[in-house]
Amino acid sequence: MSFKKETPLANAVFWAARKGNLALLQLLLNSGRVDVDCKDSCGTTALMVASYSGHYDCTRELIMQGADINLQRETGATALFYASQQGHNDIVKLLFEFGASTEFQTKDGGSALSAACQHGHAKVVETLLKNGANVHDQLHDGATPLFLAAQEGHVSIIRHLLSVGAKVNQAREDGTAPLWMAAQMGHSEVVKVLLLRGAERDADRKDGSTALFKAAYKGHNNVIEELLKFSPSLGMLKNGYTALHGAVMGGNLRSVVLLLGANADPTLPNKNNELPGDLTQNERILRVLRTQTETGKS
Repeated sequence: MSFKKETPLANAVFWAARKGNLALLQLLLNSGRVDVDCKDSCGTTALMVASYSGHYDCTRELIMQGADINLQRETGATALFYASQQGHNDIVKLLFEFGASTEFQTKDGGSALSAACQHGHAKVVETLLKNGANVHDQLHDGATPLFLAAQEGHVSIIRHLLSVGAKVNQAREDGTAPLWMAAQMGHSEVVKVLLLRGAERDADRKDGSTALFKAAYKGHNNVIEELLKFSPSLGMLKNGYTALHGAVMGGNLRSVVLLLGANADPTLPNKNNELPGDLTQNERILRVLRTQTETGKS
């Protein structure tokens, strides 16, 4: 957040709001020489600063002095957005008492709810939803609050969002679903919750990769185990790659062993007629693949 000020008095107001100096803030505002909605060059107001910084008393004072709660910064962010982003639930509630709206979005489509979900503020998420926040909000790239929570591994928020109707398979514009993102990030508990709530395990992105392939490529073995518990199928991508190919390409020996134990076929080629062993220079992985082939596990 920028703190560039236009005048010395505005500078003092912003400083008081940022530091939580209520006495100075009252003195300045009561002087009548500075507008309560004074802005910096980026459109930031003192109310946004106090809300971002978590200073309840200063936030309330600014509101009582007539601050416009729903003013937007150049980015589109409001005081509610900043309080939600930083997890200041008491301030979020205060802003709602005086008419804060959940309808405003940032230039990238971000909302107070999406910010709270991304940063893991479960209490704020609950407050926002109770006050009209839309669980189906989307960034301009299609990411929903559920997607952002899955990306960051916030399990309790995911459960809450699903309980109020979030769509478990709602993907971004590039085809990335919450399950795929959670698998890539290694959030095994999130993967488990999403699968239990109906996530499509083998849904693929526009690039053709699936959650299981990505988890194998990244070496997230706990995620692989959850995906295999849900379905023993190892799946196959449109280009003929399997999760075993992904584990080999990522150089993840433990993932290779795990997938071989789940009956991955070490002799199954992709559409370029490459075997898993053709995709690695790791001698330990090659040794395991050769052993599996020689013992008839093909």
